[in-house]
Amino acid sequence: MFSAPGEPPRCGVRVGDSVLDLAAALGEAVFAEPALNAFMAQGRARWADVRARLAELLTADRHRGGVEAALRPLSAVRLHLPFRPGDYVDFYASEHHAANVGRLLRPGSEPLPPNWKHLPAGYHGRSGTVVPSGTPVRRPRGQSRAAGGGPVFGPSRRLDFEAEVGFVIGVGSSAPVPVSDFAEHVFGAFLVNDWSARDIQAWESAPLGPFLGKSFATSVSPWVVPLDALQQARVSPPPRSPEPLPYLADAEPWGLDLQLEVLLNGHVLSRPPFAVMYWTPPQMLAHMTSNGASTATGDLFASGTVSGPQPSQRGCLLELSWGGTEPLTLPDGSVRAFLEDGDEVTITASAPGPGGARLSFGEVTGRILPP
Repeated sequence: MFSAPGEPPRCGVRVGDSVLDLAAALGEAVFAEPALNAFMAQGRARWADVRARLAELLTADRHRGGVEAALRPLSAVRLHLPFRPGDYVDFYASEHHAANVGRLLRPGSEPLPPNWKHLPAGYHGRSGTVVPSGTPVRRPRGQSRAAGGGPVFGPSRRLDFEAEVGFVIGVGSSAPVPVSDFAEHVFGAFLVNDWSARDIQAWESAPLGPFLGKSFATSVSPWVVPLDALQQARVSPPPRSPEPLPYLADAEPWGLDLQLEVLLNGHVLSRPPFAVMYWTPPQMLAHMTSNGASTATGDLFASGTVSGPQPSQRGCLLELSWGGTEPLTLPDGSVRAFLEDGDEVTITASAPGPGGARLSFGEVTGRILPP
């Protein structure tokens, strides 16, 4: 979604350093809506038709005049949430991330819980605090463990980012969605930073899962990449052992060869690879709906932190600083174990495209404000 000064938000497609006004280019009222939801609800055949029409508009000489009239410079517009968020689920799909967290939190024990390789673990998040890229994130307050073992209330001292990939439901369902029907329901992918207050999370997560340590803000990128644009990025997922239960068996290779990059104050911290994620997006959706839970247009689910096998591929500061015991020295000489007020985190990603080109996911950015 984008808006020019004095105009309401509407749908657009990024074309280089410009945005194409879809309502103006295609002459359809659905693209004058302030969110993608109405278009996404029209289904896969409609998504493919519009994609084909746009490809023709952007490549055919006879349409050049009409296209140029509908282009706006990115520098002259404001970007918004691309869709109205519905329900939100965050998964824990990276084996490397989950194993590292297990080693940090349960030293001397098995890194992965016994159920981890049998199901895509996740939790329900708070869609009301999903915010667009560029929105400042205020340091949250909450309970954490004091030095004496009891609780103390105050600002988080271990604020973190999480580099993730999100997926948005286009067509909802009131029944379980098998892995083979993934592309019939999911419109596209986008970037996510699921900010985390690790000290608040650690205190409240025994015995239940994440709550206030996660719900204060989740930033998403303004661009959604349609699944049809990711055909060249599809790869086989890593080998699974043991084999998943039949309802989670792969129907198609839906690993995605996405290369993420995380920057802190302009300095590259890590480059997490999405291709090594243990659980695929279709498996996440299949498990999420396997108990009969419904989905609706605008519902989103995210992968959880994307981390690879190398230290330079870790997708959060909890891993990169090894729980704060190995602080990072940035190129400007500053040192970080966790985020400080004023820090700005930017996550970008790209994927293989047609003819050897790279397809950009844009970026998701947020700056930390004091509590």
